[in-house]
Amino acid sequence: MRSDLCSGTLPARMHLPAAWAGTPALDVVVPVFNEEEDLRPCVRRLHEHLTRTFPYAFRITIADNASTDGTPAVATDLARRIEEVRSVRLERKGRGRALRTVWSASDAPVLAYMDVDLSTDLNALLPLVAPLISGHSDLAIGSRLSRGARVVRGAKREVISRGYNLILRGSLQARFSDAQCGFKAIRRDVAQVLLPLVEDSGWFFDTELLVLAERAGLRIHEVPVDWVDDPDSTVHIVRTAAEDLKGVWRVGRALATGALPLDRLARPFGDDPRDRGLADVPGGLARQLVGFCAVGVLSTVFYVFLYSAFRAVTGAQLANGLALLVSAVANTAANRRLTFRVRGRGGMVRHQAQGLVVLAIGLALTSGSLAALVTASSDPARSTELAVLVAANLAATVLRFLLFRAWVFPDRGQARAGDTDAISVPMAPVRRRIGRLLSGRGSSRFDARFRPPRRRAALGRSGAGEENGTPEGPARPRGMDHTRAVRR
Repeated sequence: MRSDLCSGTLPARMHLPAAWAGTPALDVVVPVFNEEEDLRPCVRRLHEHLTRTFPYAFRITIADNASTDGTPAVATDLARRIEEVRSVRLERKGRGRALRTVWSASDAPVLAYMDVDLSTDLNALLPLVAPLISGHSDLAIGSRLSRGARVVRGAKREVISRGYNLILRGSLQARFSDAQCGFKAIRRDVAQVLLPLVEDSGWFFDTELLVLAERAGLRIHEVPVDWVDDPDSTVHIVRTAAEDLKGVWRVGRALATGALPLDRLARPFGDDPRDRGLADVPGGLARQLVGFCAVGVLSTVFYVFLYSAFRAVTGAQLANGLALLVSAVANTAANRRLTFRVRGRGGMVRHQAQGLVVLAIGLALTSGSLAALVTASSDPARSTELAVLVAANLAATVLRFLLFRAWVFPDRGQARAGDTDAISVPMAPVRRRIGRLLSGRGSSRFDARFRPPRRRAALGRSGAGEENGTPEGPARPRGMDHTRAVRR
């Protein structure tokens, strides 16, 4: 809440009037399959709501998933009658396939979708996309399971939904609360990079998209929704659940093996290029220290176990070398994945080779400690031997962290600056201009298109012509050019 607001009763919340714009700021996809009865009232209700409440230009895209009834004819008629509606026909089924096809081809900076049954209250649509328009978040989801949501549905679907989310939390460490609510949005620049990594084309598409985004460190905004179950839903629960479990296994295996290049999705410290030049911004040192210490403790325990096992059948030096070799390989792999968050298989061999060099340094330190112990006492006790090795191993661990951070995995955020810029640049101008608009500092042509009429009248001071939608001259009919843009 702003601190400059006066105390007392706040004014009623008012929706900004919809403003004309040549390019839609939002593209809402409605995937359908054999929905000739529900499609027309759904699209008309959605269009009326967006016209009345959404402050930017929008588009509604009907994605027909190979329907065999009269759905294509209804979709074509709606696109002909309503200028903000278009229809896309796909010859193969699959909600994920429909979303991938439409989102990949859309020119809107914010992409969303909702189910045709409109189970979710449309009042949650603007809160869903607002964090994406402002640049605060990368994805947004409607949640039926978060605090504040109001849901009306049967016990069977409630149990299945909560059980599925528990599976995701237990197997994929998902932190979002609702993976399957048919009410989501994503920034187009994020979608362009994330969609090629998503393999599923059916109902698991949502879950896979969210899991990969979360693992990549993208920001997911959750909106509690009012949701009423559709008793006539045609979703086959058993078949869908089986496919989802297969998807969980596939994604979990890919994440465990590092087969997904999620590092290319990482965001910089700030989206403004000036943020990357700040000298005093910490580079994740505290988090890396915590992760490295945790891995180091486990590696030390693992090393002691291996040394004890090898020492029973061989001498101290050979047992130390074997135990250190095995534990160092495991330590490098764990630090690569958990501490320094390197994803994918690229550079894995080089990192292990550098890790072996670090091992040689640790081996020299621990072997030298053993040699010094034997020199001091010709027959030291086993407990003394272990204590000396543990102390030497801890010292080697500190040295290993410094070498890992400075040499093996050096400042990955700076090293990937070029890749990150390639991801964020397409939307960076839009993000900055929307930020200026929201703060009242916009002055570009983009701002003139996206500025609500009330804001344009206040800033322009040029009479009725500007207030009605154009900087000068008579009012432009709403959607005149937008009709051609939609038809394209």
